[in-house]
Amino acid sequence: MSAITVAVDVERSAPEVFGYATDPTRFHEWQQGVVSGEMEQPGVPQVGARCRTARRIGGATRASTSVVTHVHPGEHWGVRGIDGPIRAVVDVTVEPLAPELTRVTISVDFEGHGLGRLLVPLVVRRQAAAEMPENLQLLKRRLELPDAPR
Repeated sequence: MSAITVAVDVERSAPEVFGYATDPTRFHEWQQGVVSGEMEQPGVPQVGARCRTARRIGGATRASTSVVTHVHPGEHWGVRGIDGPIRAVVDVTVEPLAPELTRVTISVDFEGHGLGRLLVPLVVRRQAAAEMPENLQLLKRRLELPDAPR
């Protein structure tokens, strides 16, 4: 199956959008179900760096670890899940359209392992397809607030 891809234009500069959209400590502010997130090591993420997130799934909090697969600061960032039955593959692309207008495109796909092989096509992909447009609209609203992170 192909990745689920959603884009939104945000009235902020590309560096601001990139910094916010790829900061795991901010994921809970705009992604449904995310409770917390962090990079294993501080600083600018490099390929091979690990990202940990915790999500509310089915009434429980479940942690997962991803590894950064590619990063070109300000433009592209990607991670791949490395544990658990459902592993996300996420790509973020940030494209400046004007000095204060940026298009952010997020693609997500899933790999199922064990029980996850059944859950990905039956539940996970449908849920992600429904949530992603809402998540990107929330990201847009958060970044366009007057006191948004810069």
